[in-house]
Amino acid sequence: MHRLPRGAAAALIGLSLALAGSGTAQALPAPAASATAGTGDHVRLALAGSGAAQASPASATAGTGDHVRLALPRPTGPLAVGRDTLHLVDTGRPDPWVPEAGARELMVSLYYPARGARGRTAPYMTTDEARAFLEDRDLAGAVPAATLSGTRTHARPGAAPARGTYPLVVLSPGFTVNRATLTLLAEDLASRGYVVASVDHAHESVGTAFPGGRLLTCAACGPAEERGYAAVARGRAQDVSFLLDRLTARHPAWRHARMIDRTRIGMAGHSIGGASAATAMAADGRVRAGLSLDGSFQEPVPAGGLGGRPFMMMGTEEPKDSWVRDWTLLDGWKRWLTVTGSGHFTFTDIPALADQLGLLPPEEPLSGEVSQRITRRYAAAFFDLHLKGLARPLLDGPSAEHPEVVFHRSG
Repeated sequence: MHRLPRGAAAALIGLSLALAGSGTAQALPAPAASATAGTGDHVRLALAGSGAAQASPASATAGTGDHVRLALPRPTGPLAVGRDTLHLVDTGRPDPWVPEAGARELMVSLYYPARGARGRTAPYMTTDEARAFLEDRDLAGAVPAATLSGTRTHARPGAAPARGTYPLVVLSPGFTVNRATLTLLAEDLASRGYVVASVDHAHESVGTAFPGGRLLTCAACGPAEERGYAAVARGRAQDVSFLLDRLTARHPAWRHARMIDRTRIGMAGHSIGGASAATAMAADGRVRAGLSLDGSFQEPVPAGGLGGRPFMMMGTEEPKDSWVRDWTLLDGWKRWLTVTGSGHFTFTDIPALADQLGLLPPEEPLSGEVSQRITRRYAAAFFDLHLKGLARPLLDGPSAEHPEVVFHRSG
């Protein structure tokens, strides 16, 4: 599994990753809007701005006294976005990593099409989550936790839902990182007419806030290496089935569950989250389409395939043996796309923020603006085609608008 870089040798790239944040829990109060770095420099992250492409990377230098303002690109769809947060407990299953803790727990951010755009936007993460992320990266002295937790998203908590029903897309993050790293994709899909459930799986990130003032850390990190990461994928597939049960039940866990069209459900994820999409599809026929963002298959695709359901892999140019191994087993519509100049975290929020600080690693020449634009456009096209039945020629072959995207294989 890819993990974020550590230590002083990775300070520049690590700082950019830290500034991208690590999670969110609406139940906690919003932190202060600004914070002062340990060196006396004032650094403010404002995520509700007009987009990464309009920032000034050359002048955004942390630790030099400059006033840094970072901005997540706005969602590209026509709809406003609301957000709710759920804490779900699966009393029928003990936690696979910490059985003595009791039942398996999930934190879920529900992004949904909303009516109007009034009210304060939701926070990107909590202070405790930010502190855990920074400490894990040995960057606690470089970036104050309050700087990260003071950021805002484009989604508004408790916004009135738009009328109608919409497809549901489940998002699962990479191992050790929080669900907030997929905020760009979640908000964009919601603005285009999807309900999005972004999931944090207990004990699989370096820090996720849970009710009762708890911060659950990565108890799975050591055991996953010993047992193999297939255990992570299997556990997440079970999490997704439980989540779908709770969202589509007669008495659902979410107050706006009537928005969900239960016949149109897809899943996407980054890294192990993407691998888990295939595992979830194999285990649960309700998931009609899957997208892996640079995630190698940890559980082999079943010999009998995925029941003819569509699956797309989009990743770096780095060879993935499991994609070669399982390509022929994908028995529905399928694509294998690579993105020239990308890195493992290209498909998350991280490059869009890192680029504004001039801190993208030199071996990954793809800009943050291009990274997020490719990820959001191709993900939306995939789900538009397979959950909404809309023609999307972007998926038919190479595009002059996105020359970085290479069609490695199609089927």
